[in-house]
Amino acid sequence: MIQSGFLTDLYELLMVQAYLQSGLVGTAVFEFFCRNLPPNRNFLLAVGLETVLDFLQEIHFEQEGLEWLEKTGRFSSETLEYLRGFRFQGDVYAMDEGTPFFAQEPVVQVVAPLPQAQLIESRLINLLHYQILVASKAVRCRLVAKEKRLVEFGLRRAHGGEAALLAARASYAAGFDATSNVLAGRLYGIPISGTMAHSFILAHDREEDAFMAFARANRSEVVFLLDTYDTEKAAQSLAKIGPLLTREGIRIRGVRLDSGNLGEHARRVREILDSAGFHHVEIFASGNLDEHRVGELVAQSAPIDGFGVGTAMDTSSDAPYLDCAYKLQEYEGKPRRKRSEGKETWAGRKQVYRVWGRDGVASKDILALAGERVEGEPLLRPVMKDGKRLYAARPLDEIRRNVLEQLDRLPEGLRELTSSPIPYRVEISPGLASLQTHL
Repeated sequence: MIQSGFLTDLYELLMVQAYLQSGLVGTAVFEFFCRNLPPNRNFLLAVGLETVLDFLQEIHFEQEGLEWLEKTGRFSSETLEYLRGFRFQGDVYAMDEGTPFFAQEPVVQVVAPLPQAQLIESRLINLLHYQILVASKAVRCRLVAKEKRLVEFGLRRAHGGEAALLAARASYAAGFDATSNVLAGRLYGIPISGTMAHSFILAHDREEDAFMAFARANRSEVVFLLDTYDTEKAAQSLAKIGPLLTREGIRIRGVRLDSGNLGEHARRVREILDSAGFHHVEIFASGNLDEHRVGELVAQSAPIDGFGVGTAMDTSSDAPYLDCAYKLQEYEGKPRRKRSEGKETWAGRKQVYRVWGRDGVASKDILALAGERVEGEPLLRPVMKDGKRLYAARPLDEIRRNVLEQLDRLPEGLRELTSSPIPYRVEISPGLASLQTHL
């Protein structure tokens, strides 16, 4: 990940210079939240915290960049010296990664000297926004796929290399089982999965020759692509050469279908494979899939064991951005409130409380002032003190388990792909409401 402080918007640096010159270096409280949920999203997933904490520990301004910045003529020697020695020394409170959250609820809260808290804004939003976006799309696939295998396939369509890595991370956290992205597997410990492309088949004169060559070269993970020419004929060819591969000690794990009527092709291929005794061979489907198409195939009881989802998820095609913000809520102990039309904020340093029903299912959230006594479990926890992590980085598998557990504790209506007829309640506490009136 890029940890350079120069990956920011110019106005962050301009404001820092003005803060320093004006002596505005007191303690500020900023909060990251989403103003609204995208259409048909009943909740969002808090994902991306670990990458934010890594960034806050490593952010720096390299000498070469400072020399370039000086040549712009826009920054004083005092500002340049401040950036040269910059280290984040604030505190951070956040929801656990994998926590479902709702509109107006702070996901990450930063308490730091004003110039520091301001300077990290753009990159913090950049890291959180995209991972929340992808995870909140991916979890919809997980909900409809039930126990079927899900693999993230979006590297080639993601908007840049870093985005591809973060999408693999976010989708795995949201319940996917693997990724095709090799570097993501190395960096995050995500299982990697892959088959073959049509080009491999086309490079051979006969489809059977391509199958044999691929199997002999990749004996431990053999998955064949069947739809280059004729899906059912390819399955028949596989049934013919399968016994030969078995005698050579090569076990065929699965086949992939990537075009056409996936449900119908899967039924026919299943019949062909079963007739040949290959009951163990799994059928994997891909090709412009999203949560709606996956849900349809599952509802049809199509004999498909797993799905590859890429473009629609990594670009969050139906909701390509979130209306999110990182706003100053308190400075030097005094609450601050933005009053812009349509963009008003709830002033003050806050806490989110989740109230659980007797059945262990979430019944409502309460948005309250920090320190205010209300019912429920506080969701914002201390994760960084004086710029230092308070705990070791959480393994991604642990975050993934947390997501799957949290899904079971959501009201059933929130787990649907369409807007719930009964929206989840987020109440405003008496203290928070009173503060807004006072301001």
